[in-house]
Amino acid sequence: MSSEGPRDNSPGRSALPREREVPPARRRTLLVFCDSLSYYGPTGGLPADDPRIWPNIVAEQLDWDVELIGRIGWTCRDVWWAATQDPRSWAALPHAGAVIFATSGMDSLPSPLPTALRELIRYVRPAWLRRWARDGYGWLQPRLSPVARPALPPHLSVEYLEQTRAAIDFNRPGIPVVASVPSVHIADTYGRSHRWRDATAAAITGWGETKGVPIIDLKAAVGEYVLSGQGNPDGIHWNFEAHAAVADLMLKGLAEAGAYRPGASEATGKSSDPRTDS
Repeated sequence: MSSEGPRDNSPGRSALPREREVPPARRRTLLVFCDSLSYYGPTGGLPADDPRIWPNIVAEQLDWDVELIGRIGWTCRDVWWAATQDPRSWAALPHAGAVIFATSGMDSLPSPLPTALRELIRYVRPAWLRRWARDGYGWLQPRLSPVARPALPPHLSVEYLEQTRAAIDFNRPGIPVVASVPSVHIADTYGRSHRWRDATAAAITGWGETKGVPIIDLKAAVGEYVLSGQGNPDGIHWNFEAHAAVADLMLKGLAEAGAYRPGASEATGKSSDPRTDS
């Protein structure tokens, strides 16, 4: 038998109480919903943590983290689906300092086929038929783009943006939101046509004015690079100078939305304390 006396395991009889550990303050997150313009560079797609793309330039200036949610070809409708169905957005939202809708470019591009039909091409079987369908669409697109309708009509772009903004605001009342209007392109794959850009930009700008959402004009940031052929050879995506220019405008938009205060650290562009500013 053990010589030890009975142990008293009743509450309150444990060893001296430990000092409660206070978890370190979690950094804010910049939650970005985007199309490929936000993560493509002059030679192609880049990892979400590449420091040269505008979301990471902005986050570095603010001393925030980034959650980049996007895919090539995404429209404002895809942002709605991502915000409501992607668990990464659910995880990021409680810690987000601001949300950016960096879409609308694809919305305004011409689409000879309805989006639903165009996206079904990838599912065509057998493989030879899929290649035939893809090649056929690739031949038709630049020829029909000058007369084609946009991938998403302007009023629908606005409807999806507002649905997403309202859903996010319901869960995080008052969270700063910034959105953008389309960039420009000189892509031969679209017949260099962008006749729906102005209508999309006007609709989103009007929505932003109504809802108090700062709107970033991507054309103002990247136009000189794209239209002069200094961007990606595809005529749509940007060089890193354009990414830096977009970052500058996004920072101004975030400040306007109240996401941060340039404050005493204006020389570096960082908020005085981006983890505690409200």
